[in-house]
Amino acid sequence: MTEALFRHIDENADSFVERVMKYVSHPSISAHNIGIREVAQMLVDHLGGLGFDAGLVETPGHPFVLGHLKVDPAKPTVLLYGHYDVQPPDPLEAWISPPFEPTIRDGRIWARGIGDNKGQHFAQLLAIETHLKVNGTLPCNITFLLEGEEEIGSPQIADFVRDNRDRLHADLVVTSDGPLHESGKPIITFGVRGVASFDLVAKGAARDVHSGNYGGVVPNPIWTLVQLLATMKDADGNITVEGLTEDVIPATNLEREAIARLPDDAAAVMRDLQLDTMDGPVERPYWDRLMFHPTLTINGLHGGYGGQGSKTVLPNEAIAKCDVRLVEPLTPTHVFERIEAHVAAHAPGVEVVRHNGMLPSKTPLDSPFAAPIIRAIKAARGVDPLLYPTVGGSLPDYVFTKILGKPAFVVPYANADEANHAPNENLEIDLFIAGIKTGAALLDELGRLDLPQKAAE
Repeated sequence: MTEALFRHIDENADSFVERVMKYVSHPSISAHNIGIREVAQMLVDHLGGLGFDAGLVETPGHPFVLGHLKVDPAKPTVLLYGHYDVQPPDPLEAWISPPFEPTIRDGRIWARGIGDNKGQHFAQLLAIETHLKVNGTLPCNITFLLEGEEEIGSPQIADFVRDNRDRLHADLVVTSDGPLHESGKPIITFGVRGVASFDLVAKGAARDVHSGNYGGVVPNPIWTLVQLLATMKDADGNITVEGLTEDVIPATNLEREAIARLPDDAAAVMRDLQLDTMDGPVERPYWDRLMFHPTLTINGLHGGYGGQGSKTVLPNEAIAKCDVRLVEPLTPTHVFERIEAHVAAHAPGVEVVRHNGMLPSKTPLDSPFAAPIIRAIKAARGVDPLLYPTVGGSLPDYVFTKILGKPAFVVPYANADEANHAPNENLEIDLFIAGIKTGAALLDELGRLDLPQKAAE
């Protein structure tokens, strides 16, 4: 079945490239509210043209684009998620060509949003269109969901998903976002770490004072934070906040087998970043660090004088900005509570200021949907994908796995050096076309599944 689909994609490759370039030429910068509603309406019109029942769903922030195309209640329903907002293009002077004037160079399309995420979800739309053109119908049911605030932290998505459960009914969720492995090999990600961000604020005197006149008399809030932080992580790299890590779920045998097949990237990363050693614990393997353990990071330490020369001042305030990356079953609330209890015990005068948090998410590697996704990728790319039990960063996948209770997978289409969030964002044209083929093959594979629960429904 895929031969005719792939042939159609190859025959229309030039047209598809022209169309995605036209799409990404329209700015949709969520942080500045530039072009958001215009691009959202473009997507609604596009989905409607494909036969979807589509519309905008308003929120206190930017609207979601939601569309449904149901062909057979006995067939699986896949929810395809993406986001139509993009990062600000600054600094503009670092772009070789203007960010919203897409340009082809060196076999790549260069434009803001081409990789993250417009080019990737447009490839999904073209995969749907290909099925409709070649077969006149779809092999499975599709719910298409595009968010307009992913680049500013997805502040509305949890409430949106809770309030729209019935409209988001699906058997699985697939997101095409992010990069392939550095080798160019395709990947499937089954999970993401969560995050909890907070500040530690220490105060001293009512104002900055002279370090000679008052040193040894007035407590120094920077030293207060330094001594507190030293109680939260030891010299070997172990998190020592009481109760924070004790419930962490260890990797399963399947997850261990999956990471054993991953390339050993440690040496290349160390060369690229000019490192002599990795963070502790020193015996912890590279992929374990990114997938199976929480982290405690000091993002910044601020206080006192930082200018040229010296200023013999004793500061009145110091702030440490921190984050914890979460693995199952940790929650932001649990982390905040453990941090607050630790601070109360070790430095009771320090204030903990909670910021944003996001739950981790994980789908089992033996999900019944894993095999058809693997087959689809192999059909389109000619190689088996690498399987990532989870990745180090944080995405709002928890809204699908924890609120909807559905398995969620990330299947990226973009090159590893796509420069998302940076100047000169780009997408290899061959990978864009391969992404369309992957999306088309995935729908074909899902349409072949015989799910027992569908018969029961």
